[in-house]
Amino acid sequence: MSLATEADELAERAVTRVGSAETLDELRAVEVEVLGKQSPLAAVRQKLKDVPPEDRRDAGQSLNQAWQRVEQAIADRRQSLEVVARDAQLQADRLDLTEVTGGPRRGSLNLVTQATYRLEDTFVGMGFTVAEGPEVETDWHNFEALNIPKAHPARASQDSLYLDFGEPESTLLRTQTSPVQIRVMMTQAPPIYSIMPGRVYRKDTPDARHTPSFSQIEGLVVDRGITFGDLAGTIETFTGAFFGPGTHSRLRPAYFPFTEPSAEFEITCVICGGTGCRTCSGTGWIELGGCGMVHPAVFESVGIDPEEWSGFAFGFGIDRQAQMRHAIADMRILFDNDIRFINQF
Repeated sequence: MSLATEADELAERAVTRVGSAETLDELRAVEVEVLGKQSPLAAVRQKLKDVPPEDRRDAGQSLNQAWQRVEQAIADRRQSLEVVARDAQLQADRLDLTEVTGGPRRGSLNLVTQATYRLEDTFVGMGFTVAEGPEVETDWHNFEALNIPKAHPARASQDSLYLDFGEPESTLLRTQTSPVQIRVMMTQAPPIYSIMPGRVYRKDTPDARHTPSFSQIEGLVVDRGITFGDLAGTIETFTGAFFGPGTHSRLRPAYFPFTEPSAEFEITCVICGGTGCRTCSGTGWIELGGCGMVHPAVFESVGIDPEEWSGFAFGFGIDRQAQMRHAIADMRILFDNDIRFINQF
């Protein structure tokens, strides 16, 4: 079969597949399927280099025509679906001012609480236990034991909410759930496989992705022979289990005082499926949290021998995770109590 014939047949199938998309989300997934890096048409493009030079120009034109045909079909289908979605949104935004009868409506858990329960179930299924700690913490648990000395920028008053209790700047609302890791390591001998969900507090200005009070979850593993590869594998396993098999993770070098080496981990953008959009700044990836190998200084603070034991830690915001999982544009709506939003979950 010639390259032109193969490309034409693949384009025909792709156009049919595009026409079967019923929603914009489904269309985005189909676009990745038929025009993504792993698509059949992309594979045919790779074969172009094997075509004899005298036939390469015609083959290339045929391939480009097939590709453009699929792109046009996607554009047409998107336009049709946007009209349908806009009409549905207008209908959903209509205010029903009729009197509510039949008694009170049954409520539901906040979306962040639901996300917390799902995360706990996912990690428990991976062999982790759940640990909790106080929201009011000492400076030693929140900073000192985590290899954050007195002069470290993380202690800046514009970031932390200190309490008028005891010595100045000795007590604060915890800025992270990492102090629970310290408490677990001080009370439980290794091996440790535990997660720490909870609410934390920082002086953040509320915007689409930040609030001054938010929920966070961290994980801690301490055992013999733990490596950075175990960390990467754990994050990838969690990503697939929680977000679905089509979502993956990647690590980028970073710095955190309590881990070395450290990394930030990103997941496939759930808005565009990895093709690139405004939410992910065209990269196809969205940052979810930080991770790294537990710093030896942290082990020494809690009396664990870093020569015998090694481990890793990771953490991310539950509110951000809920926002990504459900493709919510503005995190603040999680706390608005808008019944039209709440009823969806």
